[in-house]
Amino acid sequence: MTLTKKITGIGAIALLSLGLAACGDADEKNDSTSTDSTVGESLNYKITGIDPGAGIMEATERAITDYELDEWDLVSGSSAAMTASLKKAYDAEEPIVVTGWTPHWKFAEYDLKYLEDPKGSYGGEEEIHTIGRTGLQEDMPEAHQVLSNFNWTEDEMGEVMIAIKDGEKPEVAAQTWIDTNPEKVAEWTEGIEKVDGDKIKLAYVAWDSEIASTNVMSIVLTSLGYDVTMLQVEAGPMWTAVADGSADASLAGWLPLTHATYAEKFDGKFEDLGTSMTGVKIGLVVPAYMDITSIEDLKK
Repeated sequence: MTLTKKITGIGAIALLSLGLAACGDADEKNDSTSTDSTVGESLNYKITGIDPGAGIMEATERAITDYELDEWDLVSGSSAAMTASLKKAYDAEEPIVVTGWTPHWKFAEYDLKYLEDPKGSYGGEEEIHTIGRTGLQEDMPEAHQVLSNFNWTEDEMGEVMIAIKDGEKPEVAAQTWIDTNPEKVAEWTEGIEKVDGDKIKLAYVAWDSEIASTNVMSIVLTSLGYDVTMLQVEAGPMWTAVADGSADASLAGWLPLTHATYAEKFDGKFEDLGTSMTGVKIGLVVPAYMDITSIEDLKK
């Protein structure tokens, strides 16, 4: 995208001279960088991703194959590195393609859009599920009930994510949300008796959405007398931990597509405790100022 800056304090003759002198160089620069460069060339054929174990990375590899984006590379990193790269490019109004998901605070912070996915590589709308180890209901019926009751909206989660993004510690942001939403918390905990220091371990991936939900649930369970440990891992180890019982539960199961590989691999070794949020989404995301609308445009 070309930015036009208003020039003040220069006389008409001087401005004309300046424009004529620079015309040749400017035309040459525009011909080589703006007019002739494809999206792929301007990005060195790189898609900025997150941690390599995430389901969205697997879906993106599938998209690269489905759309025959043979020249493109998916660069792994972390959620924080991805958003830092997005901010740097966005502030400079430069092109960038990132792996994205909703809910995420970046859609409130920046004017972004999903690239259309006509081949369905990323599936349709996703859901966030709470999963628990087998035997959780028998061993911890109170926690099992709270985790099964847990659900909230994208806007409610967004309040916690934005607070964390703006510098609050996750546990502080979660406590503030709980303090201002007692009716919602009461829906999850109604009729549930307190326990006496029972230990419970919650596994989660370092997505902003899962950091928010896990910190909220940690405080809720602590208020019911549980001794809560939060275990941050990548997606594969998270599902493995729940399946082998080294973690009791996770609020970070993205289904039916994002974590489909893990759900199929561990079928029968975990319990789906229910859906905590509907209408979530994954895909490739670009700033709105980029003149592309579909993943197919990356081939041009």
